[in-house]
Amino acid sequence: MLKTRVATALVLLAILLPVLYSASFIAFSVLALVFFAAAIWECQRLFAKPAPLVMAAIWTGMLGYFYFHLESFSQLLLFAFATAFWIFRLLPTLARGLPDVRGFTSGLMSALYGISIFACFVAIAVFFKYSPMYLFSVMAIVWIADIGAYFSGKALGKHKLAPTISPGKSWEGAIGGWVCVLALATATAFIPSLENTFTAHLLARKGWLIFVLAMTVLTAASVVGDLFESSLKRRVGMKDSSNLLPGHGGVLDRIDALIPVLPLAALLDLWR
Repeated sequence: MLKTRVATALVLLAILLPVLYSASFIAFSVLALVFFAAAIWECQRLFAKPAPLVMAAIWTGMLGYFYFHLESFSQLLLFAFATAFWIFRLLPTLARGLPDVRGFTSGLMSALYGISIFACFVAIAVFFKYSPMYLFSVMAIVWIADIGAYFSGKALGKHKLAPTISPGKSWEGAIGGWVCVLALATATAFIPSLENTFTAHLLARKGWLIFVLAMTVLTAASVVGDLFESSLKRRVGMKDSSNLLPGHGGVLDRIDALIPVLPLAALLDLWR
């Protein structure tokens, strides 16, 4: 299992790194659309929707058009709607549970989650256009939170965060991840080579109070994204969203925490 995970990770890096290094928006767009198509296909399956491949093709076509007309649409409105969907519709399900997978409410929720994934990939494009490093610095917030939570939870975890959804997560782990994010994000402001990162820019523009609040909210959003996808899988009895990435599960399993975070980070970035 470990060998499979490592092999898959190496293949993905061999694909991703040249695209990031080239800074070619066309190459990036092709790669992003492939991952988006996979994510939407998995989303349709998690909501037990018919013709998931057809729906994935339709959604991907819309994103492809959006990518090459980014300036023609209100990015701010899209990111605001996606964030609102999470706050008022998707987040509450973690407390009260998901509706029946065959019901109308679940169908509506699948559309909202699909729009959230769409907004996530638009945010990825916006950040990439600024610079690959800028995009990487936003994603790193989620990765640091996840790694910090894992080790903190292993060492200190006693109080379950969401035992019915993801028994392995603890409050101690979540707090540990938040502390790691604050520490490493703060460090970017004092390292000259990292002055053009999202966190360094945010701190320089907004000051310490907004910076700490933003890192706190983004870390919490990453946990929410992870838990929401876990609840979707639990509802339909799936261990992974798919087997597209051997040893890692599906694309949604890799980006679930990014889905609420990136549109929110884009909102913060557009707030001048």
